[in-house]
Amino acid sequence: MSDKTIRELVEVMARALVDKPDEIEVSEVEGEQTTVIELKVAKEDLGKIIGKEGRMARALRTILGAASAKLRKRSVLEIIE
Repeated sequence: MSDKTIRELVEVMARALVDKPDEIEVSEVEGEQTTVIELKVAKEDLGKIIGKEGRMARALRTILGAASAKLRKRSVLEIIE
């Protein structure tokens, strides 16, 4: 599993949740200790990604954290409006 795989993981999960999967953009910002994964979706899909009371976003972050831990890295998911 590599950093590219982490980005692909976020993209695959997001595509499964939204109505407009072609408008998804996933980018990576490498820091010294942490990698920030930025997820951009269509405005009307933002609610689907965040979920009721932020549950979906929390679940995505949990999966990302588990995958990152396996790589012995730290990754953070940012959902961009």
